[in-house]
Amino acid sequence: MQPFCARISYALCMLGLLVLNVQASDRTTEQGEAAISNPYEECTSYGYEPVATQMKNYPGLWQLAAILPGDSAATDKWNSISSTISTNIPVKMLPPPSNYSSEDPDCWWTATQCTTAKLSSIPPDISASPEPSTLGYGFDDGPNCSHNAFYDFLQSQNQKATFYFIGSNVASFPLEAQRALTDGHEICAHTWSHPAMTTISSENAFAELWYCVQMIKLVIGVTPTCWRPPFGDVDDRIRAIANALGLQTIMWKYDTADASINGNTITEQTVEDNYNSFIDIASQGTFSSVGAILLTHERDNFTMSEAVKFYPQLKKVFQHIVPVGVSLNKTQPYIEAEYGLPSFEQYISGAVTNRLRPPKHLHQLIQTPANNRWLPRMRLKALLLWTLVAQLH
Repeated sequence: MQPFCARISYALCMLGLLVLNVQASDRTTEQGEAAISNPYEECTSYGYEPVATQMKNYPGLWQLAAILPGDSAATDKWNSISSTISTNIPVKMLPPPSNYSSEDPDCWWTATQCTTAKLSSIPPDISASPEPSTLGYGFDDGPNCSHNAFYDFLQSQNQKATFYFIGSNVASFPLEAQRALTDGHEICAHTWSHPAMTTISSENAFAELWYCVQMIKLVIGVTPTCWRPPFGDVDDRIRAIANALGLQTIMWKYDTADASINGNTITEQTVEDNYNSFIDIASQGTFSSVGAILLTHERDNFTMSEAVKFYPQLKKVFQHIVPVGVSLNKTQPYIEAEYGLPSFEQYISGAVTNRLRPPKHLHQLIQTPANNRWLPRMRLKALLLWTLVAQLH
């Protein structure tokens, strides 16, 4: 996680924070947390009792998940599905070894970008929006502690997206996680600690998904029915575990590499080139019959500022930008019925949210639709400054 001032001069940062001059008044509710515009303050840790009192029932933050001793619910669920998980598909090593079969018997995405399972009992991955000229819009690795300006931007555009949340991030910044649902975004799981899933045992892979989903339920009040494997690393063994947990596997065909900067082979310019290349491909009518899914991240201020920067250009080359679930006409995205997604036709007609009934979970959640929330003037100043700094960098 990169602090706001890490990418700009200290003097410019201090000037920006002086201009904003906003103090948080409440770090106990989603609404209060969403009102913070100082990114340093956003990323200062805070206590949240519903999580603090339950952490003993979860793996350590950022530790590889394993079924905890005494967790009868997790144990019973694993015992009920473990017999359906193939033992013929081995645990993998990365990078894929040169002697891995070119026939790809395991449908290992990391090796061949395979998205149609070889096992007939497993549905194919979703790697594109089925709707013409439509971008399935989403962001991995959230919730990011400093995402308020980014979410404000999405709100100002009346734009919803799919967010793939890491369980450890949800536990660390629960009020930020709640904002995604309050704002009308779709939420999917992205494991507990972000491991390469094919490299761990089946029981660990189950635990990674189980505890991520349980933490999302604890904090946000909904149980996701979709997930995205970290690094795209999935094979039929991992798909089978996810499928047994009722999780649809969401992949992509185009990658900005915005979370892969290493200062050598992948730089910030690489990311910009990837965005521009994707936009150029879209402008040529490539997605006129079937849409696309682009891999982007909520990971840090750079990835979010790039999303803000390129959003207008994406709007020009796609007729529609929608959450992935909306592009699939998946109107019931969670086990619970309190929330739904609009159908694709509803969304493109302007009904971008579809709250079926008032939420009954967690009194901390704001009770009014997100698109009615007042966006304070100082928050807009934060957004404008943040975007300007990102473009100057």
